[in-house]
Amino acid sequence: MKNYSTTVPVRLDEEEDEEKTKTQPSIQVDKHLFEARTVLITGPVSQELARDVCARLLALAQVSNDPITVIVSSPGGHVESGDMIHDAIKFISPEVRILGMGWVASAGALIYVSVPKEQRFCTPNTRFLLHQPSGGAGGMATDIEIQAREIIKMRDRLNRIFSEATGQPIERIAKDTDRDYWMSPSEGIEYGLVGKVVTSVSELG
Repeated sequence: MKNYSTTVPVRLDEEEDEEKTKTQPSIQVDKHLFEARTVLITGPVSQELARDVCARLLALAQVSNDPITVIVSSPGGHVESGDMIHDAIKFISPEVRILGMGWVASAGALIYVSVPKEQRFCTPNTRFLLHQPSGGAGGMATDIEIQAREIIKMRDRLNRIFSEATGQPIERIAKDTDRDYWMSPSEGIEYGLVGKVVTSVSELG
């Protein structure tokens, strides 16, 4: 008979430790954000971040059909995790408006364009970055070839998403994202990426 006593409690202890790290102020902040129907996406886009953000979006959608505000300030990160958040925002019933702050880059920009342009806002000092996906290819030659094909497919898919979101021809998106393509809020508006620059919460909606 297998003895599970050395494995199961370890996971439970880890979960208990994670709960202990949540201070009372952070719990209160989460509570107020939930009541305000606001979700923060800050820092690198990862699987853990995607799980947390999608859980919050689904919970808010379950509670009410009132609009949700998503605030994005991210350097980007894992593309598929960005895809998960992008698709979850489109999937839920409540209207979602997105506010860019700080920087909205790479996978962060992918999340940003998950809503119609009229629901895309940013503050005056926000910077935007579009570029093609990158990844390290290693292993046997056949594996490297497969990875390279997948990166090309991902690049083409992202180019289509940004083309549809901005109204720019896909040829221009491909050309611009061949290298890092930075934009200010005014340039983002001209490009079709940003809907409106705001300076106060009263301007959202």
